[in-house]
Amino acid sequence: METNPFQRTRDDHSRERAEDYVELIDLLIRETGEARATDLAGRLGISHVTVSKTVRRLQRDGLVTALPYRSIFLTDAGQTLADQAKVRHELVLAFLLAIGVSPTTAEVDAEGIEHHVSAETLDRMQAFLGR
Repeated sequence: METNPFQRTRDDHSRERAEDYVELIDLLIRETGEARATDLAGRLGISHVTVSKTVRRLQRDGLVTALPYRSIFLTDAGQTLADQAKVRHELVLAFLLAIGVSPTTAEVDAEGIEHHVSAETLDRMQAFLGR
């Protein structure tokens, strides 16, 4: 058991933004062949400036590559993070649906829960679902 749940929550929040961005970049590339800052801003409902700052941080962290006014691409590390986040999201969503949460609510809740759920809880969700 972790001794400081508040620190874990703060750490989870810092990873949450990176995971949301790499997941969305991956989705946009699969849907349209490219991910642009304007597309991210529109989908996330935030300003282009906020997206640009976050993309610079993701570049610094080695998760994306980007040039000004060009498409954004995932590095291998970014793709791995996107894949891991997608698997967690799908598992949490399947669990919520299995316990009777409506599809709309389950999708919204899964988006938040996926970033804060422990490996132990994910294992129990998998066991519950028989996976």
